[in-house]
Amino acid sequence: MKAVTDTLGVSRSHQYEKRSVRVKRYKKPDDEKYLPLIRKICDERPTYGYRRITAVLNRLLRGRGEPVVNHKRVYRLVKMHNLLLQKHTGRPVRLHEGTIITLRSNMRWCSDVFEIGCWNGERVRVAFSMDCADREVLSYIATTGGINGDIVRDLMAEAIEYRFGIVDQLPSSIQWLSDNGPAYISHETRAFARSMGLEVRTTPYYSPESNGMAEAFIKTFKRDYVRMHELPNAITVMEQLPLWFEDYNENHPHKGLKMMSPREYIKLMNMADECSVQ
Repeated sequence: MKAVTDTLGVSRSHQYEKRSVRVKRYKKPDDEKYLPLIRKICDERPTYGYRRITAVLNRLLRGRGEPVVNHKRVYRLVKMHNLLLQKHTGRPVRLHEGTIITLRSNMRWCSDVFEIGCWNGERVRVAFSMDCADREVLSYIATTGGINGDIVRDLMAEAIEYRFGIVDQLPSSIQWLSDNGPAYISHETRAFARSMGLEVRTTPYYSPESNGMAEAFIKTFKRDYVRMHELPNAITVMEQLPLWFEDYNENHPHKGLKMMSPREYIKLMNMADECSVQ
């Protein structure tokens, strides 16, 4: 064959007969038991990939006292039944070499602002604060107007009260990371933060990736909540916001938290701290 292909000047590999190979997908006995649960999760949370589906499925199975399943098994099932999400092909972004996540809670909180467009043309602007370790949203404020310094200071106060109760000052300093928006860098906001024990940190100009955890939350929140619900007007959106934030804190799995929700992770960390003290 080599002499023939060399004489003709063609590729040898193209001359062999190509046989189609059918890949046989194996099945396990309990596949039919898990498939309806997976379909239900996909219907309720159509923006979840297979790892988050695995986390929600295992949470349900643990509640029933049944053994959990491996994410590879869930991947096989969702792929077999065409339930996989399409691969994201977004534009490339600049790399950020800094470290945003912290090793424990109440070391660094991040904050940002995003906008929700309603179908009738109204705009709802939401400012939020989040812990960079456990990813729990500590406070948020929504308005149809602009986000000014008064709103940011209220946001800070609500975050402190949520974690520590009504106090005059934090027991230890906590970093407050945000961009350079006027509401965040005003003299009044900085003075209030210092008086409460918050150490104001801002990102470099034109570098939103430096506050990547807040940016990632905005992307997740818009994908999993805003785009999956009706947005006829500002009143309807504001009525739904408490439910969305509560569901995120209670149920949204994070890869960085070993596929636990923020409050599941906090509960686990509190249990570990109690055991270490004992």
